[in-house]
Amino acid sequence: MAREIRRYHSLAEFLRASFGTRVQKVTLDAGFTCPNRDGTRGKGGCIYCNALGSGTGAARLGLSIRAQMLAGMERLARRYKARKFIAYFQAFSNTYAPKEILRQRYQEALVDERVVGLAVGTRPDCVDEEVVKLLAEFKEKGLMVWLEMGLQSAHNRTLALINRGHTFEDFLQALTLAKKYDLLVCTHVIFGLPGERPEEMLETINKISQLPLDGIKFHELYVVRGTPMERLYREGRYQPLAQTEYVDLVCEALALLPWRVVIQRLTGDPRPEELVAPAWAREKQLTLKMIEETLINRDLWQGKYLGEPDPYLKEAPAPLRRAISLRQ
Repeated sequence: MAREIRRYHSLAEFLRASFGTRVQKVTLDAGFTCPNRDGTRGKGGCIYCNALGSGTGAARLGLSIRAQMLAGMERLARRYKARKFIAYFQAFSNTYAPKEILRQRYQEALVDERVVGLAVGTRPDCVDEEVVKLLAEFKEKGLMVWLEMGLQSAHNRTLALINRGHTFEDFLQALTLAKKYDLLVCTHVIFGLPGERPEEMLETINKISQLPLDGIKFHELYVVRGTPMERLYREGRYQPLAQTEYVDLVCEALALLPWRVVIQRLTGDPRPEELVAPAWAREKQLTLKMIEETLINRDLWQGKYLGEPDPYLKEAPAPLRRAISLRQ
């Protein structure tokens, strides 16, 4: 069966083109924290973040990196028939520790030859020359190395409001360092942050579209129990985006991004038991379907607003091209 052709540069297709087979990311919790939690840059963390730092909580249960990796590989091989894997250090800031501890944690994830990559999630203010040199060491071993830096917004006013503890300028400095060592860099952006208008959200995309980024993850802001965001929501001082608003923003953002940027995520994935609002955040597959349909119905594709040609229609079989034309 032919693989589905998309109007954006998906991570699945990028990895398949790179390795010739299905590749899945295994999420890991290394037990780190963040400088805006431990008092270095602030306390309490980002106002929307849960107690697990978007991780699994595996470190609290005493599970080693090796055990997490092996269990994740077995699960993903069974579910997706994946043959190769990327170790994804997801929870909290995974460059926020002494260099030798970082090296030990990263090395522990390389359990066998099926692990072909390393993805390290962190914050811009936790990236320095030592960190990027360490990651470059793993790249030199033949691994695909991604540095994932949460930006969330290019507006310093917003970053201060959500208690990020860093600035857009910090992000630019960290990106320059990472590219000095030829690392792949993915950033995270959140739509629906408090006080931001749609045009400001797209201004963030405009700014980062001009940077040497290799990937991006989109998230909707959802309200999690026990966070400052829940209090704002309960007091009527915050209203989440509607599902259609979020879908339209993502489609506009894709049209602003060059095709070379790999789209690693299009929507968030909250734990149902933690979610306060919006209810549609539970409907991940519906949101993805709406994005796909909106791109077709509005004749949008990644890079369109930059003058890049539509790779979807170019690569699609003739009958499919005719069907799309009829729908439009």
